[in-house]
Amino acid sequence: MLLLTKTVLSVMIGFLLATTLGLILIPLLKKLNVKQSLSIYMEEAHRKKSGTPTMGGLIFLIPTVATIFILYFMNKIEITTNLLMVLFVLIAYALIGFIDDYLIIRRHNNKGLTEVQKLLGQVIIAIVFFFMFLKTGGETSLVISTLGINIQMGWLYGLFILFLLVGGSNAVNITDGLDGLAGGLSAIAFIAFGLISLNCGYEDIGIFCFILCGALMGFLIFNIHPAKIFMGDTGSLALGATLATIAILVRRELTLVIVAGVFIIETLTVIIQILWVKLFHKRLFLMTPLHHHFEKLGWSEVDIVKLFWTIGLTLCMAGIFFGVWL
Repeated sequence: MLLLTKTVLSVMIGFLLATTLGLILIPLLKKLNVKQSLSIYMEEAHRKKSGTPTMGGLIFLIPTVATIFILYFMNKIEITTNLLMVLFVLIAYALIGFIDDYLIIRRHNNKGLTEVQKLLGQVIIAIVFFFMFLKTGGETSLVISTLGINIQMGWLYGLFILFLLVGGSNAVNITDGLDGLAGGLSAIAFIAFGLISLNCGYEDIGIFCFILCGALMGFLIFNIHPAKIFMGDTGSLALGATLATIAILVRRELTLVIVAGVFIIETLTVIIQILWVKLFHKRLFLMTPLHHHFEKLGWSEVDIVKLFWTIGLTLCMAGIFFGVWL
């Protein structure tokens, strides 16, 4: 019962702080002219959104960190090495996104960090995390107890971590194209990993997941259609990498593939589209990522988000079943 109370308290504090911060931050960002610049290739409906404030990731990032320290000083949680590693990844990837968003705003176009600069930063952080993981006694084996698999990977596990963190970070970033889409899917995914973490005995990580989920729900008040603020790379790059980090720390890497299924599908459509064009000189999808394909088919933005949320929720329930009961 105490754990349930702490979980509810975590969600509540994260939600209230994010909601309050949103009410303060959005008018401030508008006053500072912190506005999103959109690509000229976007649909007319999206071009109308040009000028909407960005860097909205701050609305859930700051309350998440603040809530952890509030609960710590209330003696409700402990600051463990696992929690510190999760916070390191969250803040470090958010910093890359913040710099990218800042450059876009400063230059008044859609050009922030180059792809190489962004990728280099993501790789460096993943490498640092891997060494932290090893220093704290992390095992370099891929364990899938459900299938009776235990593969000792050695240093190859470092490449595996690199792939998960960089891939997860970019997957959420790619998915962040419709109002409320990436934020809602992320909230659902963190609920799933919160429950999985608690069941596996990682109370610190489980509480973190619920704090972030509460903060994301507060952010969604301002991000659902019509969005009053965009998440920006500040938020999207941090969410995907953090989700991957949690999957690694609780030894549920394969479960991540299920829980993050929508993010993976969105990313795969982009890769498939590029390969298809190169091989056959024509498009397979009307536009990628996949949510833009549905827009081209005439679906409304709200209906697409509802569909993707539903699929994400279904996959997360399957992920919980796979990660906890099997």
